[in-house]
Amino acid sequence: MTTGPPPVILPAACLPDVGFFCWLYHAPEVVIEFHETYPKQTCRNRYRIATANGLLALSIPVVKTDGNHTLTSRIKLSKAENWNRIHWRAIESAYNKSPFFLYYKDDFEQIFFNPPELLIDFNLAILNRSCKFTGIKQSFGLSESYQKHPADLFDLRQAIMPKHPASPEFDIRHYEPYTQVFSDRHDFIPNLSILDLLFNLGPEAGDYLRRHVPTKA
Repeated sequence: MTTGPPPVILPAACLPDVGFFCWLYHAPEVVIEFHETYPKQTCRNRYRIATANGLLALSIPVVKTDGNHTLTSRIKLSKAENWNRIHWRAIESAYNKSPFFLYYKDDFEQIFFNPPELLIDFNLAILNRSCKFTGIKQSFGLSESYQKHPADLFDLRQAIMPKHPASPEFDIRHYEPYTQVFSDRHDFIPNLSILDLLFNLGPEAGDYLRRHVPTKA
């Protein structure tokens, strides 16, 4: 038997996936991890979109200011590559024919083309903008210190990963299919970046999240 969503602690994800926002929408309390030692190759700097060629995983290059002991809160965005323009071109190419791309385009483009110094600030800017567009009124806090086993919080810091969208610790039984840009050539790809949901469903994105209630299995 399962119950409703518990209070959760989530990773500081980059352009988080739909499942992340389902937790954010429904959980009674949400904390974003701010003080962990930065783990590489995770959703902190990676996200997934749907393109004409299928699934595309994008990774933002970062700089560890304190080497392998750098906290997530101190990770800097790399300035060595034009990653922001490359990523935005990929997003634009994937979604410029979606029903609501032009409606949201300017808000997200502004963040990409004027990125802050820190990855955490970039991620939070995207998160706040996405909450506004999906109608999420749930406020979230930032962790005050690192707790390996946080009390009274369901720990999803290592469960929400682009490479493991069906992790058993992250139990949303079924993602309802919706029409994606390239549905004429590819099967529905669930649990992509929130950008996919917004650009394809627009104002109905919030209703989609409302219908998908995550549970602690």
